[in-house]
This record gives sequence, structure tokens and C-alpha cells, in this order.
Amino acid sequence: MTSKSTTKKSKIFTDEEQAAMRERVKEQRAGNIDGESTVLAKIATMSEPDRTMAKQLHAIIKASSPVLVPRLWYGMPAYSKDDNVVCFFQPAGKFKTRYATLGFSDEANLDEGSMWPTGFALKKLSAAEEARISALVKRAVS
Repeated sequence: MTSKSTTKKSKIFTDEEQAAMRERVKEQRAGNIDGESTVLAKIATMSEPDRTMAKQLHAIIKASSPVLVPRLWYGMPAYSKDDNVVCFFQPAGKFKTRYATLGFSDEANLDEGSMWPTGFALKKLSAAEEARISALVKRAVS
């Protein structure tokens, strides 16, 4: 008598993570196309409240640091300097989280001693958050 093992294959990456990686491959193949149009088109596909927040962040980032160039990064709106991503917006819907994230890469000049935040949870953007984001973006590219 033989018995069959009914073990499930374990997944290393979630479906959402795999989709983000596929988007990154497409972005790399596409090269440097019009980042502004691509980012705005991506924002337009987001569901609420991510769409409104992404539009607000896009405006804040562009006004705070005109040197940053909009582009997609793993399917998310991102902003780069010298072709290196400095900051990005991760909508809550992308990975089914309870909040969106404004993230900063190691290219951002946010160093503060031996430890500093590189990601910020976002539920909504009031004037206080907008001012803080503007200051962070300016500092990140300084």
C-alpha cells in the first residue's frame, strides 16, 4: 500500500510581488520613454483613494524638486535623479495593504545619524503631511 503526499508547493513570492517584477521587466525593455505621461497614465488606473493621493504626491514632488524625473519603477510612480530612483509611491491596492507608502531609496539624502526612516505610511494627505513631504523631497535631492 502506497500513500501519496499531498503537500502544497510553497510560494516564494506573492502574486502581487510576481506582477510587480513582471512590470519592472517591461519597464526595462521599454527604456526611457516619456516618464510624465507614463506615470500619469498609471495613476489614472489606480482605484480610490490611491489615485487621489498619487495625484497629490505627484504635484508635491514636482513642485518641491523639478530635477526629479517621473518614471515607473516596479509598476509604481517613482521619481529619479541622474537615472536613479530617489522616491516612489506604493499604492495600498498594489499589495493589498491598509495604507499607501511613500518610500525613499538609498539615493535619497535623508541620512540622520546611524538610523533614519526610508518609508512613510500614508492614509490621507492634509496640509501638514504635504509640507512634511515637500521638505523630505527637497532634502532627499540636496
